[in-house]
Amino acid sequence: MAGAAAKKFFPMMDRVLVKKFEAMTKTKGGIVIPEKATAKVLKATVVAVGQGSRNQQGEFVPLTVKVGDNVLLPEYGGTKVEIDENTEYHLYRESEILAKFES
Repeated sequence: MAGAAAKKFFPMMDRVLVKKFEAMTKTKGGIVIPEKATAKVLKATVVAVGQGSRNQQGEFVPLTVKVGDNVLLPEYGGTKVEIDENTEYHLYRESEILAKFES
């Protein structure tokens, strides 16, 4: 679950703060996978969301993702943010998120 500091973090506009899933470091058979051989983690859980972008009339357009959603991220992009010690979060625009999925 997200730390206390992350709960006080409020992204601006259409930005979404996510915590990536842990990379698999051991196979089902117990073989340890070296860090360089692990695949990039492209799945994450939404931790915080901004209020949305504005349309031409100046009204806020709400985001389609909400806190707790599991999302699919692009291979590259986002901004790495360290809010809690030893916990890495990433900040994306909602338009960069590829998909939402059920766990």
